[in-house]
Amino acid sequence: MLISRRESIFLGAGLALASPLAAAPAVPSLAQLARRSGRRFGSAVSFAPPGADRGSFNNPRYAALLEREVSLLVPENELKWQWSRPTPDRFDFRGVDAIAGYASAHGMALRGHTLFWLPEKWYPKWLVGYDFGARPAAAAERLLVDHVQTVCRRYRDRIFSYDVVNEAIQPETGAIRDTVMTKALGGEALLDLMYHTARAEAPQAQLVYNDYMSWERGTEDETHIAGVIRLLEGFRKRGTPVDALGIQSHIRLLQDWPVERIVRESTGPWRRFLDAVTGMGYKLLITEFDVNDRKAPADIRLRDRMVADYARAYLDVMLSYPQLGDLLAWGLDDRYSWLDGFDPRTDHLPKRGTPYDRAFRAKPLREAIAQSLRQATHHTA
Repeated sequence: MLISRRESIFLGAGLALASPLAAAPAVPSLAQLARRSGRRFGSAVSFAPPGADRGSFNNPRYAALLEREVSLLVPENELKWQWSRPTPDRFDFRGVDAIAGYASAHGMALRGHTLFWLPEKWYPKWLVGYDFGARPAAAAERLLVDHVQTVCRRYRDRIFSYDVVNEAIQPETGAIRDTVMTKALGGEALLDLMYHTARAEAPQAQLVYNDYMSWERGTEDETHIAGVIRLLEGFRKRGTPVDALGIQSHIRLLQDWPVERIVRESTGPWRRFLDAVTGMGYKLLITEFDVNDRKAPADIRLRDRMVADYARAYLDVMLSYPQLGDLLAWGLDDRYSWLDGFDPRTDHLPKRGTPYDRAFRAKPLREAIAQSLRQATHHTA
């Protein structure tokens, strides 16, 4: 399959970006395009020391991409409990502080991910084995309130939006996950406590529920979506202060079907889901965008075209909603993407699910994002 002249232009732009000293290409950045419709384009970023081959702002080649393309950052891991709270009584914010300092120095906004990640497999070991004592609810409440207060007070006026709770719903059942924390405090009580405490400590911040329900059709996807709808309905009935739904948007080319068929079967049900969410008064965000190309062909040119077409269809749907605010990629470059370590391809080829390839060259996916942003419905705050 031949690459079009338009795609060649963007591949050339990617080559220009390969050096942090290169002149900026004569095309608008993704942040500039997002700004036209009242949004921001951002990315996850990691903290690593200078010289480390990581997707960090201390990596000059990766920093060049960030400074070219984004106006919004989110720590990829550094605010999660495994990194930020190594013991019940000790916090470690060195990574988040460094990211916050970099964001501030470059005029970028900062999101907080996450105040609590509910699946137990992601808890620090000390929390899995924590002794909640004779009054487990009080002990769990103390841990959570202390955490929210500590983080929100430290980053007051710096973090404008928090994923307060991440992935509370068990996809297979649609119920709130069963963990040592929900056993101690109760699922709804835990969630409500997190949001009320966050509102008290960060009254100006956007409070988000974040989850990975996907637009691809399948029994588990339907159950997951139904569970999220019930969760959001419960928040409204109880007066829980949740402002927006964060849709991670790790979209998946998992079926060996033409892109047109996947899009055709996904779009209607997905719009019904978005309509239900926005009908309850929630805003929307794309918080962790990338494309899992596990079932796409091995041929790079064909695969990149499929990834781009699929992403364009998805983003066009999402960006048609004025309630959709910011759009964040979960990394900009295939070299540092988490996708290779997750659900690998059977042919063991590297995945190509971010806007730039391993040589820091722009791919058709970058142009697909740009085109969707150019045609986006204006965001209503």
